[in-house]
This record gives sequence, C-alpha cells and structure tokens, in this order.
Amino acid sequence: MFYLTKFLKGSLSILLFCLFIFLFLFGELVNKLAIFDKFPGAFFNVNTIFLSIILEAIPFILLGVFVSAIIQSFVSENMIQKLMPRNAYLAVIPAALIGIIFPICECAIIPVVRRLIKKGMPAHVGVAIMLSAPIINPVVYASTYFAFNSTPYMANARMFVSFICTIIIGLIVYRYFRKADVLRTKKQDHPHDHDNHHSQKNKLLATFYHASDELFDMGKYLFIGAFLASLFQVFFDRNVLLSFGTSTSGAPGVMMGLSYVLSVCSAADAFIASSFGSTFTKGSLLAFLVFGPMLDIKNTFMLFAYFKKRFVLFLMVVIPFVVYVTVYIFQLTVW
Repeated sequence: MFYLTKFLKGSLSILLFCLFIFLFLFGELVNKLAIFDKFPGAFFNVNTIFLSIILEAIPFILLGVFVSAIIQSFVSENMIQKLMPRNAYLAVIPAALIGIIFPICECAIIPVVRRLIKKGMPAHVGVAIMLSAPIINPVVYASTYFAFNSTPYMANARMFVSFICTIIIGLIVYRYFRKADVLRTKKQDHPHDHDNHHSQKNKLLATFYHASDELFDMGKYLFIGAFLASLFQVFFDRNVLLSFGTSTSGAPGVMMGLSYVLSVCSAADAFIASSFGSTFTKGSLLAFLVFGPMLDIKNTFMLFAYFKKRFVLFLMVVIPFVVYVTVYIFQLTVW
C-alpha cells in the first residue's frame, strides 16, 4: 500500500509537469481555441514563468537528491562525527565556506543537509551549510561580478555579508536547538533506514532507490513553491516598490520581500538585482542578493517538508532579522 501511494504521488507530479510542458510548447495554439477565449493571457504567462523556474531548478535538484542518496548509502554516522570539528562554535566557520568547493543552489542543498543532520551532523552546522553554499561559491561570485560590472565591489560585499550572516544564524540555532531534533519524522524513513545492511550488497542500487524516492518526495513541494512564485511575478506590480527605493531603512526590507517572492536561482539573481540599480540603494540590492538564496517561496515549502514546523518558523524569523540588521549596519559603516 505504501509503495502504491508513493507511485501515485510521483505519477501525479509527472502528469502535472507534462501538462505545464504542453502548455509551454503549444500555448499559442491553445490560446486560439474558442474554449479558452475567456482565459486571461496572464494564465499563460504564469505557465511560462513556472516552467522557467522548474527547468532552472531541475538539474540542481537532481544533483542534490543524488548527493543525498550517496550520503545515505556510503557515509556512516561515525564518518560524520570524525569530520566534525570538536568545538561547536568553530564548526560553523568551515560549514559557511563549504560552497567554495561544493557549489549548489538553494533548492538542491536542502535534501543534502537533511541527510547530513539525519546522519549525526549538528543542526546548527547543517543550517550554516544550507544558508552559505548557495551564495559563497565561485559560480555565484562570478555571476554577481559580471552583473555589477560597474560596481564590482558588490560581489565582495555579497560574499562577506553572507558569511557574517551565516555565522550569526548558525550560532543562534546552536543556542536554541543544540539538543533538539529538528527533522520531521516520515513514515518512509524507518523502512529505508533498515536497508543499510542490504545496501552493502548493492550500494549503487540503493543509491538510485533513495534518489528516486527523494526526488518524488521533494517534487511536489518544488512545484507548489514555483507556482506561487510565478503567480507573484505575473500579478505583482513592481512599480509599487519604487517609492521605497531611496529609503535607507525601508528599501532593504522591501527588496528582501521581493527576493522571497521572485524565488530566482542564486546563480542568476544578480542580474535581476542590477536592473534595480538606478532606483534602489546599494544596501537594498545587497539585501536582495543575500536574503533570496537563504529563504524564498519554493525552498520554504521544502523546508516544511523536511524539518519540523517550529524549527522552520524559527528560521523564517531569524534569517530575515539577521540579514536586515547586518546589511543595515554594513551600509552605514562601509558605504
């Protein structure tokens, strides 16, 4: 019964994705049909943006679920413990820099971190990895540098402020969740955990099994988040934001909210931020670049799928607060 339910959920996700692909490819033809005359043209814009978000995220999601599956099959709890620094406070520093050698987007990192925490990694270290890896990496640095070619220091500021925010948030998580179990308990976790001794016989098969299971489980949350983000992009009037553009205190918060609803991949968000360069302060653009990869609509749904509600709500309060305060202090003292 469990496997039938899993199959039906996975099939539904695939059918929905195929429907959006069909509308994307044949949208013009469908739009001309009489039955769709009363449909607003914005519906097809939503579909196009939704697919662009999904197609942008899919390669990284696949990478993330396979890395997660490899960790499940080949990495033991003892190995995690040996690799971890003994000092809980110092452990967040290498965690905040891991993206330099392991660049991965904000969606794909969530299943990886969830698996690491399940294997014994402290929650605060996992959170530091989850927040920093999508930003502090060579790909994002290069895209930010080229997007702000007239102000290349923006790339350095993004890396520095992201690093500081990650350290602070990681230590706050350690303060409040050092002994807490932050992962949601799923029914399928228990039978899968028991097959570790079977995976010794065929670890490659076990890796593909866990990857497919993770992909179907995550897919529906990615779809929901991407769909909501596409609705915001189509129906939200960005001109409303322009009145806040020059406010030193208000603009960073506005741009953080915009980055949350747009849900753009961290490798491409710098080009969107740079388009607001003539109307918004540098501090607000920096807030957009730092906050977006840490928390947006689509990864919020995935966080709720893998972590306990109380922990996710805690992050949803702490992350924007720390980013806003850090950026505000940075723009007053450095710029």
